[in-house]
Amino acid sequence: MDRILIIEDEEKIARFIELELVHEGYEIEKAMDGRDGLEKIKTRPFDLILLDVMLPGINGIEVLRRVRQTSNVPIILLTARDSVIDKVTGLDAGADDYVTKPFAIEELLARVRTTLRKKKSVRNTELTFGKCQLNITLRTCTVSGTDIELTKKEFDLLQLLMENKNHVLTREVLLEKIWGYEFDGTTNAVDVYIRHLRQKIEEPFQLRLITAVRGVGYVIKDE
Repeated sequence: MDRILIIEDEEKIARFIELELVHEGYEIEKAMDGRDGLEKIKTRPFDLILLDVMLPGINGIEVLRRVRQTSNVPIILLTARDSVIDKVTGLDAGADDYVTKPFAIEELLARVRTTLRKKKSVRNTELTFGKCQLNITLRTCTVSGTDIELTKKEFDLLQLLMENKNHVLTREVLLEKIWGYEFDGTTNAVDVYIRHLRQKIEEPFQLRLITAVRGVGYVIKDE
């Protein structure tokens, strides 16, 4: 299920969009201002962001610029400004698309579907970090040219971390995405599988790949 973040300060608009997207089968989170939106983006991955331009505090264009420093998550701007220069500014800052307010919900839903399809069609078949390479299509892992045998869960966990490079993923998110259940505070499955990856990938090749963030989760980040 695709997860979408709505960053919109007008509660009625945000709620209306949320109801329509939930009806279409998406999982939705909302943020009422730019700062809250940025915090949510830091704590868990999203498949798409609907971002209002006219936000209190940190405006939408600034939110967009900050997100683009570390992530290529698809972003559709929601803007009441329909001048060419405003649209160009948003696209140049890294937006994938824009919808002008007021909009027909059918148009917004169509643009959401199109943007998500584009994301999936151009999804990398190979992920690389330092000496480690994952081929998503063949589901193979190599380190310094050496084939590494990974279980399905180990591969999926490493792929998720590499796809979200520079974003700390909490244990709750990792459990939900890889194991498909909510965090109950008792399982140590994530830590066990991270240890397996360290034993197979990091230790034999003296490679530092996965960083633990104490009390939160794990991240693969550029030095």
